[in-house]
Amino acid sequence: MTSPLQTLIQSGTKLWLDSIDPDLVAANRKLGASGATSNPIIVADLIETGRFDSLLSDLMEQHDDDEAVAWALTDHLVREAQAAFHDVWKQTRGDDGYVSFELDPLLEDEAAPPHAQRVARYIELGKHWSTGHDNRMIKVPATPAGLEALQELAAAGVTLNVTLIFTARQYEAARDAIWRGAQRRKDATSKFKSVYSIFVSRVDVYTLKHVPRLTVAAQGMVGIVNAKRLWLANETFWADKNLKLRQEIVFASTGTKLPQDSPDKYVEAFAGSDIQTNPPKTNQQVQELGKTYRRNVDAMPPQAVLDEIDAKVDQAAMEQVLMAEGLAKFAQPQKKLLELIGRKRQEMAGLGR
Repeated sequence: MTSPLQTLIQSGTKLWLDSIDPDLVAANRKLGASGATSNPIIVADLIETGRFDSLLSDLMEQHDDDEAVAWALTDHLVREAQAAFHDVWKQTRGDDGYVSFELDPLLEDEAAPPHAQRVARYIELGKHWSTGHDNRMIKVPATPAGLEALQELAAAGVTLNVTLIFTARQYEAARDAIWRGAQRRKDATSKFKSVYSIFVSRVDVYTLKHVPRLTVAAQGMVGIVNAKRLWLANETFWADKNLKLRQEIVFASTGTKLPQDSPDKYVEAFAGSDIQTNPPKTNQQVQELGKTYRRNVDAMPPQAVLDEIDAKVDQAAMEQVLMAEGLAKFAQPQKKLLELIGRKRQEMAGLGR
């Protein structure tokens, strides 16, 4: 019997897991997941389980600095996930099977260095953490510094996942910068790969709070409409570039945040193309729903709903608010991860480990 997630994949969707927990990677790999992504929250949650205390102890003996331990652990976990998906990467000749590695979120903290130094650091870190990895994507945020670093990173052969995208302005800036960089490469036609992570559910949370005058038909649809329009723009842009690998949209933030929404609201809406990075809980809920998924990514709501969204939702204001919130959510988990490692170091020292 075909499972709901299998029907999602059969519709044309690539299913990536929003976790690098080795157990969840193994379980979701069996369900059809073909890639994964990481972030500091995921790493901190894994530390909290205690399952990695032995590895942490070894890393702490090697590194006196908690930040170095955090990156060493992240690198280890991402490598393990890469190994789990490497067969997919080989079978698809580089079109799938990736694990995303997020660069230092503290580069977007209030105490971060000036813009030019942040750009240079993104380039330096992107090259460093991608070297020697064929199925690792480097995750860079669509901030001013992140966007400015993309061209050089793409030119250097770094495989990129641009994250924290909410609007067409951000997507177009990221895409154009990466394409400029890719065209400087001799292997662009055969080996160039990039993805663009469009955040969905946060948009609907935003409109509920900041655009309450939307009608019932439009409220809760803005995130879907926004992402589908960017998907179509992406399809159109790359159609004539004659590239071997697909440059794809990642439908991110697909776990529903509003209690009235079905847990598969976004999963169903984007079925049929490109990539979904689903939280483990969302994948579990999708399986329990028992539905069959068919291509829906190019289906739009009625024109009246589209017109209302265009008239009432200020994209620039939305980007400003969501990026401010997103950057806070981006940097704070890294600080908490470092604090957690510091506490673990003290606990282990006290136990004489």
